Amino acid sequence: MKLPEFSEYFSGDARTCLMAVLELALAEDGPDLTSEGIFTPTDRAQAVIVAKSGTVISGLPVIPVVMDLCAARPAELGYTWQALAREGEEVPAGFTVARLNGPVRQVLRAERVILNFIAHLSGIAALTRRYVDILEGTGVRLLDTRKTLPGMRYPDKYAVLCGGGRNHRRNLAEMLMIKDNHIDAAGSITAAVAMVRERCRPCPPIEVECRTTAEVSEAVACNVERIMLDNMSVEAIRAALALVPRSIETEVSGGVTLESLRALATPGVRQPDFISVGRITHSAPSADFSMRIAKDMPA
Repeated sequence: MKLPEFSEYFSGDARTCLMAVLELALAEDGPDLTSEGIFTPTDRAQAVIVAKSGTVISGLPVIPVVMDLCAARPAELGYTWQALAREGEEVPAGFTVARLNGPVRQVLRAERVILNFIAHLSGIAALTRRYVDILEGTGVRLLDTRKTLPGMRYPDKYAVLCGGGRNHRRNLAEMLMIKDNHIDAAGSITAAVAMVRERCRPCPPIEVECRTTAEVSEAVACNVERIMLDNMSVEAIRAALALVPRSIETEVSGGVTLESLRALATPGVRQPDFISVGRITHSAPSADFSMRIAKDMPA
């Protein structure tokens, strides 16, 4: 799957949310009185961003976005930057991933927000890549979930793409997921499906979360677009998959780990279409990056 351009992915609502979280991060820092006390507005510096541990790169295009937000007088003082690694590229420890040259106050003001952002996203991308590698050759695709940091939904899911995974749904409107609480409150899968089809026109694709083979059979009868097999054993998944026609997509979810992934992907004659994993976003350890800065020398 081709990785989308950063500007393409972060458009519309995604761009709005990205800008809001970056502006909040800078607001948390307040004014950089240390840098303002040491450097003049015309002092310049060059800097490099280095991966201190091996990782998969995600988030470098946020560098100019943060730099723009930190510019005191963007028309007066410019900066340059260069990415030295591609989004989704695996790099070793010690690899220089980007260069910056600009007003030293601006660079230092942006430093921690940039590093926090790419460290978090690259950590997600690296963990996602581990899951994707285990699924290699099975034909099963890895999906993320909505278990993302509040305010970081779009960046977290972008990082999953950098790691080779796929986005399940970025918000509640892209796909209608009828979960256990919906089913219990509505009375049945059949009733819940009928109600959303009646009230949502046009109706987005419908996925139904099933806990038993009886619920799988009911969801199949409703002819929904996708059926999730939630927290089922390998034996139960095998039995459930036998009930689902190829015209309906299947997704395995719930408690998936690196150790259990391969068995869940190959339960029998038929594989699920997708496996969704919440921990690739909610439990990914951050990667480690540092910015090294030196006073710019005159040409």
